[in-house]
Amino acid sequence: MQTAKKGDQVKVHYTGKLTDGTIFDSSEGREPLAFEVGAGMMIKGFDAAVDGMEVGAKVTAEIPAAEAYGESRADMIFDVPKTNLPPDMVAEVGQQLAMSQPNGQQLPVKVKEVHEDKVVIDANHDLAGKDLVFDIELVEIG
Repeated sequence: MQTAKKGDQVKVHYTGKLTDGTIFDSSEGREPLAFEVGAGMMIKGFDAAVDGMEVGAKVTAEIPAAEAYGESRADMIFDVPKTNLPPDMVAEVGQQLAMSQPNGQQLPVKVKEVHEDKVVIDANHDLAGKDLVFDIELVEIG
């Protein structure tokens, strides 16, 4: 039986959960997720879980934060003076925003705190610092 290995194009169905069982993403009801094994397209732990699987196999992968979206980094949380925000914007905790990086790329960020003269922005990935659990089924190789 053929097994998935580095360089293979694969398709998987998956359900991503936090360790408390809360589902944060799933391919259920959608096309399977396609990617190249070992190409850095997926988080490290997900890639490693698929490597060596046979078509039709199912696995539950427990992925520590370090092999997922990394630890939450304090240097990714910063203050932005309200004078730097659009004048008509009313910032709210939890609000998703996009910031432009110096190279022009958009970076998704979230409002963490709102103060009288500033907002605290968190540019960490929502899943940073969290251990994840993925139920993965290898649907296709090739």
